[in-house]
Amino acid sequence: MDLGEFQIPGNSDPNQKTSHLSLDIGGSLIKLVYFSTNDGDNDDELGSSGNESVGVSNGSRSYPVLKGRLHFSKFETRKINDCLDFIQTKRLHLGGCQRLAALPIEKTIIKATGGGAYKYADLFKEKLDICLDKEDEMDCLVAGANFLLKAVHQEAFTYLDGKKEFVQIDQNDLYPYLLVNIGSGVSMIKVEGDGKFERVSGTNVGGGTFWGLGRLLTKCKSFDELLELSQQGNNRVIDMLVGDIYGGTDYSKVGLSSTTIASSFGKAISDKKELQDYQPEDIARSLLRMISNNIGQIAYLNALRFGLKRIFFGGFFIRGHAYTMDTIAVGVDFWSKGEAKAMFLRHEGFLGALGAFMSYEKHGLDDLKDAVQGNAWLPVFIPSKSKS
Repeated sequence: MDLGEFQIPGNSDPNQKTSHLSLDIGGSLIKLVYFSTNDGDNDDELGSSGNESVGVSNGSRSYPVLKGRLHFSKFETRKINDCLDFIQTKRLHLGGCQRLAALPIEKTIIKATGGGAYKYADLFKEKLDICLDKEDEMDCLVAGANFLLKAVHQEAFTYLDGKKEFVQIDQNDLYPYLLVNIGSGVSMIKVEGDGKFERVSGTNVGGGTFWGLGRLLTKCKSFDELLELSQQGNNRVIDMLVGDIYGGTDYSKVGLSSTTIASSFGKAISDKKELQDYQPEDIARSLLRMISNNIGQIAYLNALRFGLKRIFFGGFFIRGHAYTMDTIAVGVDFWSKGEAKAMFLRHEGFLGALGAFMSYEKHGLDDLKDAVQGNAWLPVFIPSKSKS
């Protein structure tokens, strides 16, 4: 990914190691983005993370460019104390700003978005003595997505039948598009320009549904464990297929093959089995396929509703997981009869946190894009360590 030279408020003090921590506190995950001038920084001890080599300057360009790393980290929201410890240990809360007139000057301000920015504001103040400056969640999601799609080389890609292909985005023909952000729930946003968007739909069947039901049905202890378990399963053991209803044949009149799923978990109706009789990996596979397929279908129907050809999927539900992406892509391809393509983002889970990060300075996306094209660094980042 080419993140290049970000225009955020710089600090030429060589002793300042971190700058501008931003948070996206969701119902399931907390996402962090922060800049560091410490090349030796390593986050892997306390959280799942990655980092980018970048150059950072303030908007006036009157200060030297700061060279360092842009870090991305995540924590489960239910383990928020681990996140607080991480911030304190890394002294990230010392890299905020102190410029809100409504608050005492000694108070450190950290940009944050997501529902947790409201829910946990008192906790951050109590534990770290920082105030969360709340940015609108949808504003941040769209700002993060627009920036990545405009400024980052090879950010968007298609994934179908195990084949990943990067998509070259014509910046003059980016809008409109549908942004499908899959977190605990799912928001579907019609984006028409910088700061011009409308949340047109959504569904409560999302990543939280997969993790919640998966935890109850399989006893997995983490989302990643459940995701990995699903790779070993066979959903046909539990799902009722068209062939199961039609004696192994297709229902060709309406275009349904014998392997099309007629009813997720449908075989559990007729099988004389209890929960313990099913393999947890088969349950995980069926659950993942059910949710991914439905999100793909609902997304396409909304794209059809507004005449949108581009559908970008983001959010940490995806995590670069091959089966998840393939299932969503197949759903979009099937219902659109090949006319629409599902596209995914390499930095899928950090849209909101990146949008909050950018809000430290209200630069337009064109300014940031120009800075990126100023040829600073060429970093590479893989946001998830889950296997695919």
